[in-house]
Amino acid sequence: MNSLLTRLGIAPALEHPAYSPAATPCASRAEGQVILIGAGPGDPDLITRKGWRAIETADVIVYDALVSSALMAEVPAHIRRIYVGKLKGHHSMQQAEISALLVEQARLGARVARLKGGDSLVFGRLGEELDALEDAGIGYQIIPGITAAAGCAASLKMPLTERGVANKLRLVTAHSCDDTTIDWAGLAQTDETLVFYMGLSMVEHISARLIEHGLAPDWPVALVQSASCPTERTVITTLEHMAADRHRHQLTSPTLIVVGRVVHRACTVSAVRQSA
Repeated sequence: MNSLLTRLGIAPALEHPAYSPAATPCASRAEGQVILIGAGPGDPDLITRKGWRAIETADVIVYDALVSSALMAEVPAHIRRIYVGKLKGHHSMQQAEISALLVEQARLGARVARLKGGDSLVFGRLGEELDALEDAGIGYQIIPGITAAAGCAASLKMPLTERGVANKLRLVTAHSCDDTTIDWAGLAQTDETLVFYMGLSMVEHISARLIEHGLAPDWPVALVQSASCPTERTVITTLEHMAADRHRHQLTSPTLIVVGRVVHRACTVSAVRQSA
């Protein structure tokens, strides 16, 4: 039976160095299962114990670009790995193909660990994969992870909410920030913290819209690249200067954008304070 990988003409061993070319295991099982696991924000020690136990007992791991290479290096060598990462401008697989792959592997009898960076429940396109599994009658579990916003805040030693400072927290995907339906007036509040995911290419737009809708130009911002990793870099800036500082410090993805007064508490050796 031709597999989905073969039909797509994908050779994972060539696509990604972490791929293990072992044959699909456990074909004798009546049916497999998919365990959807949040890998945490980058530091391999931040995966949950339950998540790691599920990885150790998996037959195959289907993993994304934001899963830490340090974590993948600790995965037992006998477990097959399939890389399905999606980076800006380059998708190794489309989402529908990933969902079909999970179904195919489970039908072959494999215990599949679907590993996503951060928490798969937050901007992880989890719903599409759950729909595919449910439509196919495949059993699954969900193991949450530490989302990038929490990992970032812990690294900077700052809370995301604080009484009298930030009573609300909003996690925002910046993929649609140029959509006219975005409620910028609703986001431009002084009593909350905003965390923009996948927003690095949208910094100019985010800055302009929030200032336009009432936040002060000197409103505090933290740009945090590779939160919780050894390569973490943080730039403490303002709405007015965030776009220029992003380019000045040559920040790259993945970078979170934290907006709000809690940023005044940020404390990190790696931080670069607001540019003069």
